[in-house]
Amino acid sequence: MTTDLPYRPAAGIMLLNAEGKVFVGQRLDSTLEAWQMPQGGIDPGEEAEAAALRELEEETGIPARLVTVIARAGKDLDYDLPADLVGKLWKGRYRGQRQAWFLMRFEGTDADVKLETAHPEFRAWKWAEPSELPDMIVPFKRELYENVLRAFAHLI
Repeated sequence: MTTDLPYRPAAGIMLLNAEGKVFVGQRLDSTLEAWQMPQGGIDPGEEAEAAALRELEEETGIPARLVTVIARAGKDLDYDLPADLVGKLWKGRYRGQRQAWFLMRFEGTDADVKLETAHPEFRAWKWAEPSELPDMIVPFKRELYENVLRAFAHLI
């Protein structure tokens, strides 16, 4: 049963630009029109904030010097994979992810976004209104994105 599996430790980033819009990207490994915020696994021994900054640079080319960390969500947020994906992702070791979410302000320009990283994950990117996020993500992460928005509502 998938409920017997643990959650993968991960970090997520809600990156705001000067206009209050949120960075979202379309994954290379998906043909869906879904958009997501940067996120990824926390390595053993790595702090959540360090993982978030590392993942942000790995996925977007944006270095830590171009962001300001505003807040961390008060609690980590979980999501479960659909049953048909459990065996396909992360070698079937996890049921989903438990993510530490960070709100960050982007201090750079659009020219600082470089999707052509060493291990590209996004094929396209854009700035989106925060309220649009739950409708842009794959359905199984919709509740997660609603919870992220609630966690940072007083700051965005």
